[in-house]
Amino acid sequence: MLKKIELQRVHYMPKELKLGVLYVSEEFGAAAHLCACGCGSKIRTPLGPTEWTLEETSRGPTLHPSVGNWQQTCQSHYVIRQGEIIWAGKWTAAQVAAGRRNEEERRKAYYDALDHQRGGILQRFWRWVISLFE
Repeated sequence: MLKKIELQRVHYMPKELKLGVLYVSEEFGAAAHLCACGCGSKIRTPLGPTEWTLEETSRGPTLHPSVGNWQQTCQSHYVIRQGEIIWAGKWTAAQVAAGRRNEEERRKAYYDALDHQRGGILQRFWRWVISLFE
């Protein structure tokens, strides 16, 4: 099992990933790496305000939240913090389902707040109609 991971910034993700490297394409808002357990599964994590966040530190990358490979045979679960792989416990099916619900609720809350800041779809439509006559 892997204990360390390094950051490599790329434009496009390489076809062949190397174990121990977290590839990040900021332009495409994506990160990818091989599963830290060594099973060889490619793990892709979207980056963004409702997805994973990446922080580059002098000791290595931090990817938040944890990586849970629930769709892979290995079912690995770990955190990448300052280049270190910190192993976490496996989740039950109920925990995975709850985690997915929480992710969806977090996304909905984020986009609802964004929509509210912009004034909602009707208000934006009204501003657009008015702009046609200015």
